[in-house]
Amino acid sequence: MIYRFRQHIPVIHPSAFVHPQAAVTGNVVIGHDVYVGPGASIRGDWGKILIEDGCNVQENCTIHMFPGVTVVLKQGAHIGHGAVIHGAAIGANCLVGMNAVIMDNVVLGDECFVGALAFIKADSIFERRSLIVGNPAKKIKEVSDEMMQWKTEGTKLYQSLPNQMREHWEACEPVTELPLADPDSEPIVVYKTWNESKPHQ
Repeated sequence: MIYRFRQHIPVIHPSAFVHPQAAVTGNVVIGHDVYVGPGASIRGDWGKILIEDGCNVQENCTIHMFPGVTVVLKQGAHIGHGAVIHGAAIGANCLVGMNAVIMDNVVLGDECFVGALAFIKADSIFERRSLIVGNPAKKIKEVSDEMMQWKTEGTKLYQSLPNQMREHWEACEPVTELPLADPDSEPIVVYKTWNESKPHQ
């Protein structure tokens, strides 16, 4: 669902995939290989939203702002399910966890991680590679090279997803029983959680 607002029509690169159940309104620019999931609301009516190349905005995320503000998601930013970004600047290759809320005038340096359900209050600034958790959110440590490698690999899966969606995704009617050959017998991708992947200490 793509909507003009006043003179602004969203600009979406052909390599991006915006789910038809997402809503993109007004002054929004979406770059190369961006994935936008169903239920996402990206509303550039009062300001501008710039989503740079290789980002993903997953299901039910909300991106908005106060009047006159530009929201930026820099290259490779990874916005987890249900997160809210309101008037903030998200650095390159950041990870924002599920249902996190990032308020107005927040600046995240590159390669920050924000934990699930974190609440980052307005005007907060975090330096590069901060691991940020809690309510109100605080930096608890630095993001390690191993964490960054794990995140980057996960984001690459999302960067490949737009093309896969164009090739393999279509509306269909459900079947009434399982087929004889189980389509789930082999995983489509292999990617482990951080707890499964992190070095043992």
